[in-house]
Amino acid sequence: MVTSSKDPAFEALLTYLRQSRGFDFTGYKRSTLMRRVHKRMQTLGLEEFSDYLDYLEVYPEEFNSLFNTILINVTAFFRDLIAWDHLRNQVLPSLISSKNPKDPLRIWSAGCASGEEAYTLAILMAENLGPEQFRQRVKIYATDVDQEALNLARQATYSSKDIEEVPELLRNKYFESTGNGRFVFRHDLRRSVIFGRHDLLQDAPISRLDLLVCRNTLMYFNAEAQGRVLARFHFALNDTGYLFLGKAEMLLTHTNLFNPIDLRYRIFTKVSPTNIRDRLLVLAQAGDEEASNRLSRNIRLREAAFDTAPMAQIVIDLNGNLVLANEQARILFNLSIRDLGRPFHELELSYRPVELRSLIERAYADRRPVQLSNVERYLPDATIQYLDLKILPLQDNGNNFLGVSISFTDITRYTQIQEELQHSRQELETTSEELQSTNEELETTNEELQSTNEELETTNEELQSTNEELETMNEELQSTNEELQTINNELSDRTTELNRSNTFLRSILGSLQTGVVVIDTNFNILIWNYRVEDLWGLRTDEVLGNSLFGLDIGLPVDQLRVPLREVLSGRSHLQQLVLEATNRRGRTIQCYITCTPLRGSEIEGAILMMTDTDTSERINLGGDNDIFRSED
Repeated sequence: MVTSSKDPAFEALLTYLRQSRGFDFTGYKRSTLMRRVHKRMQTLGLEEFSDYLDYLEVYPEEFNSLFNTILINVTAFFRDLIAWDHLRNQVLPSLISSKNPKDPLRIWSAGCASGEEAYTLAILMAENLGPEQFRQRVKIYATDVDQEALNLARQATYSSKDIEEVPELLRNKYFESTGNGRFVFRHDLRRSVIFGRHDLLQDAPISRLDLLVCRNTLMYFNAEAQGRVLARFHFALNDTGYLFLGKAEMLLTHTNLFNPIDLRYRIFTKVSPTNIRDRLLVLAQAGDEEASNRLSRNIRLREAAFDTAPMAQIVIDLNGNLVLANEQARILFNLSIRDLGRPFHELELSYRPVELRSLIERAYADRRPVQLSNVERYLPDATIQYLDLKILPLQDNGNNFLGVSISFTDITRYTQIQEELQHSRQELETTSEELQSTNEELETTNEELQSTNEELETTNEELQSTNEELETMNEELQSTNEELQTINNELSDRTTELNRSNTFLRSILGSLQTGVVVIDTNFNILIWNYRVEDLWGLRTDEVLGNSLFGLDIGLPVDQLRVPLREVLSGRSHLQQLVLEATNRRGRTIQCYITCTPLRGSEIEGAILMMTDTDTSERINLGGDNDIFRSED
């Protein structure tokens, strides 16, 4: 029987998953999580969690089946249609009207599964803005922890059953049939949807968002994990941004981070930072209203005392975020309330006037304060300010670290007085020595004056000689300048020739009716022309610099390893083969591929030319080998 209580064997299993595969499920609701793991164990005929942990160690391929069981990717186009209609007709027009006509619009679909939700957002934004404005202004970031689901989402290909909830007018407008019962989302709009792996509990949130959609995902987390995720959502949203949750999620009716603007459709706005400070004082666990009021007054009193302290002071939490900065610190380092909650490493203060992050790590490691004296800080008016720094680790009653407090004491005036006193002592010592030597100098002055006159005459002759040498050098410099001008003209001509050659090469690549991919000796992509984009659905800026064998496309690239090694090693000047592949529209094709070496002074890479043999006729690629030319 599955229970939600803390089971040591189950906790050990979660720890193993986190350490071995990087998936941290400790924030998920225990009852739900244990039920899903137990379901997988029953399939294998295992009863104890410890036995299942042993099984994972012996059979690592079991991880994929376990994760698919835990991460149930239930999604659909326009799921809960009434809520999406409200978003389209009320929220999105308000959001768009609040922005300048050329401002970008940033949207995050968190927990996107196989992509239906992200493409639904793309459809609604394109309907409100028009396709042209959509392509220019909108970025939709779609994330999930399930890599397998993300791979499906990137293909943007769905069955007729998958898109049956899409209204017919929108279905005809935004989906193209591939001829085999599958439909692919519009390629020109697909470019604005960016998919990536992201763990809501572990990874930093995407920031500066205008709309954040996270539907039916929070309900799988426990209360503590939900609080952490919501705090990150609050940081990620712009002050005028919107949060769109799922129908089953009611948590935000009691939160202090978001205000509901339409609870029926689970749409919320961000509570401004000035309101959060007061609202955080009201704790749900407080005994009665009077106790809450006393706690609120005590917290405000502590904040006021901290804010009015005579020395600049900041507090950084264990995650490296700036959480507090008093008035002196804000004035001294030009901080604002908006900087609170930001990662400390993004602030100039973290590395100027001194690198603080390494000192913070030392304070944690040594478990004692770290102090620096006479730190120089250069001000905009070119003056120097001197500071004493003290980094103090903050610990709770259990000696666990909470963060660090950094105080800055301005000792500029003290340093200046010390320097003035030191300078005065040195001047007194020098004055005494100077008085003693003055008499001796006066006695020798007459003798020096006489010899100086003779030296001046000699110097005059030397200066005349020097002037003649300078005239000679000037002529030589003029000649050198003419030579440099000639060299510069030659370089300019070579640059013009190089630009012409590059233009010629780009014209050839642009006119080819065949896919062309150029890789270096490490299989990294250097050129990816538009015909390859049309074949596999990946843009040039998505693949340049990446390994050919790291691409997730319909072409079985692993079968190219042996031919490419033959070409790159120089053992063969031409390799050709036909592979069965799936193009970006989900159609099965016979792809004809030739591999030839890219030669400079030596082999610098390989050139791959590829085409669909099902819809093409053969054309000569060079030598005695053919590819296929389109019949139309």
